[in-house]
Amino acid sequence: HERVVDHYDNPRNVGSFDKNDPMVGTGLVGAPACGDVMKLQIKVDEKTGKITDARFKTFGCGSAIASSSVGRFFLCVYLGF
Repeated sequence: HERVVDHYDNPRNVGSFDKNDPMVGTGLVGAPACGDVMKLQIKVDEKTGKITDARFKTFGCGSAIASSSVGRFFLCVYLGF
């Protein structure tokens, strides 16, 4: 699908936050058999406890990179940031 290809060619919000920031949470998941690894970080507002931003880094195949970008996009749309 052309939207998936677009997210592979132009992934959105790739990067990371300061891991020492107490308002940043980090998750790491991977499939060693195929070499895919994804790190997702969220930033939480200290007063409201709501997610205010998210970033990811994915290493692996094109579908892993594209799905990480799409997933972050849907998180943004769902939570409204």
